[in-house]
Amino acid sequence: MVDYQQMYKILFNKMTDLIEEIQQVQRQTEEMYIDSKGREFVLVKSSRNSEQPEKKE
Repeated sequence: MVDYQQMYKILFNKMTDLIEEIQQVQRQTEEMYIDSKGREFVLVKSSRNSEQPEKKE
């Protein structure tokens, strides 16, 4: 018989680890942004933006 409790435990632990990793990467990139004040930033348009028709006034 399948041990659902063990399956859940494995899944929960892995998801928790991944969420913590994502949070750490977010903190790291936020610190990079804060540390780079005064530097020039380049705005990069996503490919989704370029597919939208331009608005006419």
